[in-house]
Amino acid sequence: MSVPYRTSFNGKLDRLSSLIDRLRVQVTNVPAGCADGHTANLKIYRTEGQGLRLVFCPSREVGAADRQAMGPAADETTLVAARIAITGIGRQLISALPGILSITLSEEPYLNAVVMPLIEEVAVPRCGGQAAFQRLCEVVVIRLLRHAMEEGKADTGLLNGLSHPRIAAALVAIHEAPGEAWTLEKLAEAAGMSRTQFSVTFRERVGATPMGYLSNWRLDIARAELDAGRQVKSVAGLCGFASPAAFSRAYSRRFGHPPKKRSAAPA
Repeated sequence: MSVPYRTSFNGKLDRLSSLIDRLRVQVTNVPAGCADGHTANLKIYRTEGQGLRLVFCPSREVGAADRQAMGPAADETTLVAARIAITGIGRQLISALPGILSITLSEEPYLNAVVMPLIEEVAVPRCGGQAAFQRLCEVVVIRLLRHAMEEGKADTGLLNGLSHPRIAAALVAIHEAPGEAWTLEKLAEAAGMSRTQFSVTFRERVGATPMGYLSNWRLDIARAELDAGRQVKSVAGLCGFASPAAFSRAYSRRFGHPPKKRSAAPA
């Protein structure tokens, strides 16, 4: 099946970029010795043996149990502490991660490669440091998502679906072209599977039916576009609905109010 949307980077299926494009990452550096350090959900520790460990709690709130799990071991010193808030349509990527990720960086050289300049920005503050810190933390999040997919750390949900090579192809198709006239047959073809095999495998991996996932993705995009000020008719076409009326019905069922109400809300 030939499709006109971006699916690869250097010839390899790019499973994350269409979702990462829709994430909004806000980063706040928390000085390691600051009394508010408990708000940090990303920490980098150095052991007495000079090894590095990264700990990340991807949830919105860091509870007491999480703070305890994120704390340093007896021989560890805090080098970096940051609060990373992630919003946007692709946030289901983050919610699919385990509650706590603890990674020994000597075992993850690609992640270690971006952590080292992050440590440098904190240790030696310079002009542009906040901007550099923000960008580097964004790259750390992307590489943590890769790590979770490659290590199979999600039992179900979007990351689990993206870790399956054939289901990933269909998910990327949905993410890249939500306005396409997708049918179950077309998505199964994109995945290179029979319709039955595709439907069963998709539900097992993602926890939703293919058409149910497609509908939710379209409506999530629609809500974001309405918030950005686009008109209902334009959004309906962008997201693949047959008419504004069909879009309005689907939107009302999902969110409990018609799309005009959302677009008229103050910024």
